[in-house]
Amino acid sequence: MDLGIKGRKAIVCASNRGLGRACAKHLADAGVDLVINGIDEERLAATAAELAKSGVSVTPVVGDVSTAAVQDALMAACPEPDILVNNNGGPPFRDFRELDRESMIGGVTMNMLTPIELVQRTVDGMAERGFGRIVNITSASVKMPMSGLDLSSGARAGLTAFLAGVARDVAGSGVTINHILPGAFDTDRLAGGMKAAAGRTGRDAADIAAERAAGIPAKRFGNPDEFGAACAFLCSTHAGYITGQNLLIDGGVFNSAF
Repeated sequence: MDLGIKGRKAIVCASNRGLGRACAKHLADAGVDLVINGIDEERLAATAAELAKSGVSVTPVVGDVSTAAVQDALMAACPEPDILVNNNGGPPFRDFRELDRESMIGGVTMNMLTPIELVQRTVDGMAERGFGRIVNITSASVKMPMSGLDLSSGARAGLTAFLAGVARDVAGSGVTINHILPGAFDTDRLAGGMKAAAGRTGRDAADIAAERAAGIPAKRFGNPDEFGAACAFLCSTHAGYITGQNLLIDGGVFNSAF
């Protein structure tokens, strides 16, 4: 399918690995020029070189997207983005009783305030030009909270609620704002979680992974490529009537008819 976005410009945050990279790859394949971001300079450079093989312009911006300096650098590299994919790391697994004020502020900054700041910087220009696609990568835990990820769940749910009204305000200007809620995907983050669980329990990480996969109705973890394709579709011309929505991609874990 031709997504109708060839020649568009996109900022894809935290895109040197995992789900962010998958989104950037599918946008590059659709002919979108990219500004990508990550904290690992070497990995980011390798990602940029790989994505550029699609024949598009790829500009890497190194650093933590939660900082004003990196946000400034992203906007300098792409002053008039047509597409913004908000993505960021999340707080580590931790009992909520162990969270102090500083760590809570850090989690909210990463997963709520930072994407809002980037929406503030980009949405009006999109509206003036009559086209914009904003996709926020949140988490299945927004719908189905997980003990130990309370800070991440709360911050991402706050982002979802905050942008619900904004999405309706800008829909008439050709700008859509949607969220993708990933469940368990085969990424470095998932592998790290299994390794941490193995350390806490003394069990083998492979056994923990197999047990968790068996508990998913699809009987497997998601492939990041599947996620990237869904993101690219939401950024396409075909998705202009989809806004303010939460696309849950979890292999059927969340048991609900609606």
